[in-house]
Amino acid sequence: MEPSEEEILGFSPPHLLASLISFNREEIQSLGSSPRLNQVSPAALAYVGDAIYELYIRTHYLLPPKRLQVYHEQVVAQVRAESQAQHLQLLQPHLTHAELEILKRGRNAASRGPKRLNPEIYQQATSLETLLGYLYLTDPQRLMALLVQLQFEEPAKIKG
Repeated sequence: MEPSEEEILGFSPPHLLASLISFNREEIQSLGSSPRLNQVSPAALAYVGDAIYELYIRTHYLLPPKRLQVYHEQVVAQVRAESQAQHLQLLQPHLTHAELEILKRGRNAASRGPKRLNPEIYQQATSLETLLGYLYLTDPQRLMALLVQLQFEEPAKIKG
């Protein structure tokens, strides 16, 4: 039997992300519980959410070890707007009313996006990023509870 990720690394990728999330906790807690958070634009929340989302995806694909090019291809396939929109659809039934309101803020603030992309897909991806950024600042446990529900498609067999 092969050792688990946790046995190899000494931690599981979700626990790593949780510890990174709590790294800046004191400063963030003052923002999360204050009315100042309403002053943070949805675009800024999406900016933070994009980073959290990509970090989570990167840690998900960390094992088994592979060439950097393969690792990169797996991550890029998941951080595309189309994948983010699918993840949003997967999570929506589990969201609270307040979280759905954050999604609306993100959707309404989404710009046009790239020409190659359906504007609705771009809005959904931005909405997800906005929600993740908001939860990072206000409720990291809820953020982790949602992230662990994401399902990742394994890309076609790539030699690594």
